[in-house]
Amino acid sequence: MQFNLADLFESVVDKIPEKEALVVFGARRWTYRELDREANRLAHFLLARGVGVRDHVGMHMYNGSEYVVAVLACLKIRAVPVNINYRYVADELRYLYKDADLVASVVDVEFGDRVREISDDAPKLKTIVSVGGSIADLPSATYEDAVRGQSEERDGLLPHGERSADDLYIIYTGGTTGMPKGVMWRHEDIFYAGMAGGRPYGEPMKDPSEVADGIDPAAGQMATFPVAPLMHGAAQLATFISFNMGQKVVLNRKFDAHEVLRTVAQEKANVISMVGDAMARPLAEALAGPLAGTDVSSLFVLSSAGAILSEAVREQLQTQMPNVMIRDNFGSTESGFNGDAAPGSGPAGGMRFTVNERTTVFLDEEQRPATPGDGRVGRVAQHGNVPLGYYNDPAKTAETFFEHDGRRWVLLGDMGTLEADGSVSVLGRGSQCINTGGEKVFPEEVEAVLKAHPGVFDAIVAGAPDVRFGHRVAAVIQPREEGAGAPTDGELAEFCRARLSGYKVPRLVVRVSHIRRSPSGKPDYPWAKELVTEAARHAG
Repeated sequence: MQFNLADLFESVVDKIPEKEALVVFGARRWTYRELDREANRLAHFLLARGVGVRDHVGMHMYNGSEYVVAVLACLKIRAVPVNINYRYVADELRYLYKDADLVASVVDVEFGDRVREISDDAPKLKTIVSVGGSIADLPSATYEDAVRGQSEERDGLLPHGERSADDLYIIYTGGTTGMPKGVMWRHEDIFYAGMAGGRPYGEPMKDPSEVADGIDPAAGQMATFPVAPLMHGAAQLATFISFNMGQKVVLNRKFDAHEVLRTVAQEKANVISMVGDAMARPLAEALAGPLAGTDVSSLFVLSSAGAILSEAVREQLQTQMPNVMIRDNFGSTESGFNGDAAPGSGPAGGMRFTVNERTTVFLDEEQRPATPGDGRVGRVAQHGNVPLGYYNDPAKTAETFFEHDGRRWVLLGDMGTLEADGSVSVLGRGSQCINTGGEKVFPEEVEAVLKAHPGVFDAIVAGAPDVRFGHRVAAVIQPREEGAGAPTDGELAEFCRARLSGYKVPRLVVRVSHIRRSPSGKPDYPWAKELVTEAARHAG
């Protein structure tokens, strides 16, 4: 056995076949044996439809057992699961289906019209498995028909050779600008970098057998609840970490703060995995309001990945769940796990993270590691178990992945400084940095201050055109109260000026009834940029 994700999952199945593996709230429960057999059925169907080694299969669904089964089925036959953002409209889907060279896709019936619209532009797409009903005018089979009558055994799943640590796992990341990019991981690399195989604060696993050997069948079972969409890399990693530890994974179809809390109470979830303020604040406010008194005593860890929690939201959440450890994890689709939040901020500002020894800061202009404590801003980078590159994008791969001192490195999109103690202060995404009169402003810092104002529910900061300074700092805010109850521009400016340098204070504020974010909770910066640009044009 190698460090192959399908092999590792099957080793856990064989160790604890009757333990619960997956619970979909309001649907059904699966033991490890049942989940394994269902994945075998779908895997046999995909093989019969000609899906082979390294063929790409789309996962175009909301959260559910079918999503997990489809991913496992692909891995079992050495095919490659590809996540698809279910919010994408036709042009974005047309690009992704074609760019990813999808030969098959598992699609929730709700998205059938969108897939039908773009299917002619995906020349390799031959098979569609529809979940929740049939899709007319497409080469589709319903999920129920696909698995019906198929063998539940593992025999016959590898007609083209044994699984390998070099088998591929691709996660498409939309980022905050441009079209999505497919990050190509070897199974072994993503296991070490993002699925706890590297044991961030201990000795890395040396043999695949350690996964199942580390599980005690007689011990109690933890329950992990990824509340973000599985189309987001952080939720996928959280799910596999849980499987690799023999835990129970709990899923809701879509994120709804009230449903999440009810599920925690019913399933006695121990760990919640989520993405930033967009999920944390609704949870905190539900506990402070309509769901006050909900039994969340089973929780002991709330982990955020993919977006940093603002201090105001962290404090609000901690007030509602004082006995829960709140962890802010730093990482990315391109790097996996890098580190945890540390107290305080660095001299240059930003949130400090205690990082693993493979993470540092590279100075862009010299492409060399920063000196600890020198205060120079560069891009956060990691070496070791890193992706192979971006699928179908050699130019972007060359920009992001490089060799240095005999090691392969990946440059993250985050800017930061390397502190004297080896920690990293993360300032924000370089692509969103606002240059105003030569001064650089990272939106995340201003957003955190705005969200600390009692009258602001959510905020996104972007640069608006400015004749004098090139760009001015502008904010799109979602007030807690509309109309006269919303904070004025002057109140927001005064609040920010007490906490930020003057050049970072928003000069323009646009109010909206709802902040637009991705399903995973990441801010939609292009949308915010359009709003503030239009507002600046009218303001003159």
